Amino acid sequence: MNQQPTKLLDIVRHRIRVKHYSIRTEQAYVAWIKRFILFNDKRHPKDMGRHEIEKFLTHLAVQGKVAASTQNQAFNAILFLYDQVLNMNMLENIDAMRAKMPERLPTVLTEREAFAIIDAMTGIPQLMVKILYGSGLRGIECIRMRVKDVDFERSEIMVRRGKGQKDRATVLPEECKAPLEEHLRFVRSQHEMDLKNGFGAVYLPFALARKYPNAEKEWGWQYVFPSKTLSTDPRSGAKRRHHMHVSSLHSAIKIGTRTAGVHKPVSSHVFRHSFATALLESGYDIRTIQELLGHRDVKTTQIYTHVLNRGGRAVISPVDRRKRKY
Repeated sequence: MNQQPTKLLDIVRHRIRVKHYSIRTEQAYVAWIKRFILFNDKRHPKDMGRHEIEKFLTHLAVQGKVAASTQNQAFNAILFLYDQVLNMNMLENIDAMRAKMPERLPTVLTEREAFAIIDAMTGIPQLMVKILYGSGLRGIECIRMRVKDVDFERSEIMVRRGKGQKDRATVLPEECKAPLEEHLRFVRSQHEMDLKNGFGAVYLPFALARKYPNAEKEWGWQYVFPSKTLSTDPRSGAKRRHHMHVSSLHSAIKIGTRTAGVHKPVSSHVFRHSFATALLESGYDIRTIQELLGHRDVKTTQIYTHVLNRGGRAVISPVDRRKRKY
């Protein structure tokens, strides 16, 4: 029987894993809780309350000048600590402490800009960005994609446990098929070499590793975009070949954007925005786009109607109307 952790941060980690939160959430929550405790002179959270939480969040906003999303992440981490770990129901009207999120329109690339960036890139990052722009995947969804989730015959990519733990299907671009198949041939040879060297296992979510003990070494479960090196799993301590780090993709996009001479702030998510806008411009139904993107509410998808290629809600300016009349 596993011994229960006794240190507070270890208890937090244990509780997060029981709730099946991602390792990125675990790392972020533990870091924020640690900062909260240090900010309050290492006092135990049981001896603190609403006043200390408000003081910490105010410090982040005023002195730290953090974004509203960052402040809310810190708030969520502290709320998790009190609700899920300490079982202290003392934070009344807690939502009033959340920072108001600014209402911003997404950055969108024109078709010319998107392909200029793609053409300025090479190798695996170029293939990944083509998939992002051609399928509407989030950057982390592309990086976590498994071999079994790519269906070449149906021209389909299955997204497993996306945002909100939802599965969905989206399109695999025809142009990506040949280079993706060639890439997978290399990945398979690398996997076979790992197996010969006594490795070849991959991380499996939740209890699948116990349920299917041989699945972790099967080809279908391997990452489509694996890391170049083996690494030690921070949770289990097992040495595996994980997927490539998201920072590698972001760096390649940054360099490609600069080389292409595009002056918009471009990230992997911008290609997802551009995918949705391109489909709207092509006349696709908003509900279809909602399903492809995996949005829970159609209102989230409707934001793209405000950034169509003509700009300004697709309104024709009075200055331009004269050309049409005379």
